Amino acid sequence: MRTIIRLSLLFTTAVIVLCGDAAAVEPVKIFLLAGQSNMVGHGRVEIGNGSVDGAIGSLRYQVNNDPANYGHLVDSNGDWVVRDDVWYYGFTTADGVEKGNLTVGFGAADFNIGPEFGFGHVMGDYYDEQVLVIKTAWGGRSLGADFRPPSAVAKRGGTVGFYYDEMLRIYNEVVDDIATEFPGYQGQGVELAGFGWHQGYNDRFDNNFANEYEANLADLIRDVRNDLGAPQLPFVVTETGNGGFAETNANSLKIMAAQAAVADASLYPDFAGNVGFVATRGFWRATNVSPTSAGHHWNANGESYYLMGHGMGVQMVSLVPEPGAIGLGVMGLLIVIAKSTSLNRS
Repeated sequence: MRTIIRLSLLFTTAVIVLCGDAAAVEPVKIFLLAGQSNMVGHGRVEIGNGSVDGAIGSLRYQVNNDPANYGHLVDSNGDWVVRDDVWYYGFTTADGVEKGNLTVGFGAADFNIGPEFGFGHVMGDYYDEQVLVIKTAWGGRSLGADFRPPSAVAKRGGTVGFYYDEMLRIYNEVVDDIATEFPGYQGQGVELAGFGWHQGYNDRFDNNFANEYEANLADLIRDVRNDLGAPQLPFVVTETGNGGFAETNANSLKIMAAQAAVADASLYPDFAGNVGFVATRGFWRATNVSPTSAGHHWNANGESYYLMGHGMGVQMVSLVPEPGAIGLGVMGLLIVIAKSTSLNRS
């Protein structure tokens, strides 16, 4: 018997109308990101091709050579921006727990980034409210086994993946202890606002996992929503596009097709308007313009990882309600009630 704590957040709300000019108290917008090593993040920030600081392939190169698109990532002194309006909490294979204000260095090593960096910048720009990005990612993990969702087990056998339960456990613990983890929290409540998924490389090594990837991913989306009490939770799937348009591995192509399929409303009407897809094959950069030749980690190209995260953010913005869409007005106070219930599964 396994027990998972389910938190129903935001979707249960109460409105108190006050006299005077009280403004709405807006909850912290929480985004849960999950996946394997490319969600952990191997994008180089400072060291580029040929192990040269600032060379092509590093994010620094992009800042220096394309300031129109990347200049906002550094301050007037050239230091990487630290965003106090976007909190980060990560649990990964590389570093265990890391937390703080969003900046570079929350990838697999110091001065590496994962998709959380570009994603956090987009969401922080979009919302006036505080944003919290929670990332749970472990290298070398499959959806077919390690993240296997409960519905996949019920339909196709196997056992619930340890890391499926882990990502929910970590999320719930952070939310329960948010005032301790982030002293800047002022009791304004929390809203689970979206989920980002970047995973798939390891499933290519098992034909059965590749063949059932689409069904497993659809089950993952529905099960995460059910276990977190958020039936319409915006969900962004990021393509496993390393290798670019030259990729020929049959299982890889099958997985990428599956990732795109779940965002097709004609195939999944219940996902219409609440599941999005980010195509990433165009973000692939060759080894001669990248820091390494580790293709499974996007050749450690800082631009590639930034573009993946940025794309996730742009897609998420297209799915979430517009800021203020709840529309309480100048006399409204939104109270977000977080209810804890237990969900028991055999």
